[in-house]
Amino acid sequence: MAVGKNKRISKGKKGGKKKATDAFAKKDWYDIKGPSYFSVRNVGKTLVTRTQGTKIASEGLKGRVFEVSLADLQKNEEDAFKKIRLRIEDVQGRNCLSNFYGMDFTTDKLRFLIRKWQSLIEAHVDVKTTDGYSLRMFCIAFTKKRQGQVKRTCYAQSGQTRAIRKKMVEIMTREASSCDVKDLVAKLIPEAIGKDIEKACQGIFPITNVFIRKVKVLKTPKFDHAKLMEVHGDYTAEVGTKVERVLIEEAEEKEGPIVGMN
Repeated sequence: MAVGKNKRISKGKKGGKKKATDAFAKKDWYDIKGPSYFSVRNVGKTLVTRTQGTKIASEGLKGRVFEVSLADLQKNEEDAFKKIRLRIEDVQGRNCLSNFYGMDFTTDKLRFLIRKWQSLIEAHVDVKTTDGYSLRMFCIAFTKKRQGQVKRTCYAQSGQTRAIRKKMVEIMTREASSCDVKDLVAKLIPEAIGKDIEKACQGIFPITNVFIRKVKVLKTPKFDHAKLMEVHGDYTAEVGTKVERVLIEEAEEKEGPIVGMN
């Protein structure tokens, strides 16, 4: 056999098995911070691959959307049927600053509301808040029996349904277009808009279980760091403790002459 030939005899198989590595060893945990208008600020944690070359970790986090129960955010079990969507807008240190990105109802709540012998009335409208957010709001309501009614059913006529739907659109547009997202969320949590609609429609037909069942964010304004910090209120990035500089003369007075100084 010629010398120098068949070099691969001594070596292993070409394209052999890769060494198994732990995927989590290359990842870091980040804290998700919710806006200041919720009682609980620490929403949870998220995982991202560590910065490597041109792939920056913070870029992989921005734009992530999380769905959180309002009961967890407000420490109130009565709001468990509402789901709040939060989107990461900025990353500071190991903290991800999020902002409101929509609201929805749980499926079981919607199924629970629908019953026999009543009319279901729904309406939706596209609105723009004062801070530039384009939202689509969905409202749901059900007819109820009049006081002292014996008849089993309480169906609304098509004309009454149209009138109620018109009122819904009118009130949703008025309430949402006159405030920013922060104030709108403050109205959505206690269901203030639903109560206004119920009160306004009593003259047309008695309705009950009036809710803003969904809020969808269609378009967000250009990212503004100052506005995000306003939403996060008292948030401060974790920084090191401030150390005061001590002059040499003061140090000598306190502790005697410093060794090595002329």
